[in-house]
Amino acid sequence: MIRKPNKLRSKLRKGELVVGSALHSWSPNVMEVAGYAGLDFMRIDGEHSWRRDFTAENLIRAAVIADLVAMLRVDRDNPYLVRKALEIGAGAVLVPNINTPEQARQVVAAAKFPPKGIRGYCGDCFSAYWGTRADKEWVGWSDTEPMIGIMIEHIAAMQHLDEILAVEGLDYVYWGAADYSMSIGLGGPQRYNKEVLKALEKLIAAADRAGVPVGLPTEEENIELYCGMGLKIIEVHSDLLSLHELWTKQAGAVRELGKKK
Repeated sequence: MIRKPNKLRSKLRKGELVVGSALHSWSPNVMEVAGYAGLDFMRIDGEHSWRRDFTAENLIRAAVIADLVAMLRVDRDNPYLVRKALEIGAGAVLVPNINTPEQARQVVAAAKFPPKGIRGYCGDCFSAYWGTRADKEWVGWSDTEPMIGIMIEHIAAMQHLDEILAVEGLDYVYWGAADYSMSIGLGGPQRYNKEVLKALEKLIAAADRAGVPVGLPTEEENIELYCGMGLKIIEVHSDLLSLHELWTKQAGAVRELGKKK
């Protein structure tokens, strides 16, 4: 069931690499397959997808069935979405575009019950078994097992890295290379620009000092590069990009055979 040790947290605490992907199809079936494939987590993008209905709940149910962590990314400008994500059972929450320690503290506060934060209490939700186990144990579990993460993806955050990463209750950080490259005036997503990679190295160094693991999305050919830099959370191609890559390859193989006839 849902109330058990967070697999993502446990592996990272041991210093292990974790691997996941991003789910853009919003299909519970794909979420289950991701778990059966051995992924540790699946990121659900609530920042750039306009989904404010029951779909995310069904995705998280599928994640529970397949034993992987559902990481739900929400909009930064609505702190109450953090509470909602945790109530429906997200094992990790990710908030984008954090640039100051105060913004990071607001994210953590939104995720924790008093006195640690400002999260409002309601046990009539999936993570509390619809009110049947909404007790002190659930409150304690809610404050300790789901992982609370932020994204560093703007040049404005770089001068505050140590202060941001020192915020108590911050469990992980994601690097947004595309948005960072836009913020320094490159005019487009240039993830491997030398200035972008230099900024990532600075983030990793600060995160290591704070004991906070760093993750990002990447392509298969660059996994070794990022692991060598010290990344602990690797997000491989999304479900839709993976399907596109596989189907393109398979269709090409069929057409090549057709040419030989």
